[in-house]
Amino acid sequence: MIQKLNITKTVENYIREHPSIMDNLKKGLINYSSLARKIGKELNIKKFDATLIACRRYASKLKSQKIREKEILDILKKSKFEIKNRVIAVVLEPNIYFDDLIELQKNIKKQSGFLHFIQGSSSITIITSLEFLSHIKDYFKNKIIKINQNLVEITLISSEKLEDTPGVMSYLYSLFAENDINIVETMSCYTDTLFLIDENDITKALKALHI
Repeated sequence: MIQKLNITKTVENYIREHPSIMDNLKKGLINYSSLARKIGKELNIKKFDATLIACRRYASKLKSQKIREKEILDILKKSKFEIKNRVIAVVLEPNIYFDDLIELQKNIKKQSGFLHFIQGSSSITIITSLEFLSHIKDYFKNKIIKINQNLVEITLISSEKLEDTPGVMSYLYSLFAENDINIVETMSCYTDTLFLIDENDITKALKALHI
């Protein structure tokens, strides 16, 4: 049996793992007693009153999030979108020469191309156009871990309010997930938010982002 001190956390985790319940809680369509009994039965929680209180408290949190969603939607409605097709994401080993990366960037810029890179603890990802794949292979032919092709880059250009409004990224991730769209890579810079998705998902993505 779950200890009383962990009931609140357990209930919140349960609700987060069930998006349909969470969505209906936000809308005020859930009977708290029925939900508490359901959670108690499934998770073997004997303290009904504590479970009920945890459900009500979490519902209050979700309702405050619903109010925040209006701010998020206002930002997204006023945002602009830029789309690039024929995009690749090349994952490299981390022990590359950064002078080579700088030279690669210069060469791509000379040809009016674009290049982003993301440095992680165990790899470096280069994002650019398919036409520059041969250039990357020339510089890093023995350092390539993986090449993702047939991608589309969606850049969301928002107002400065983006930086001061909690939950925007969470809302966008949920939006993509609800529409069965996998995000291959993502990054942000000031008011720009970049998503890489499979080109087959572009229609679904545009419909989802038509807020």
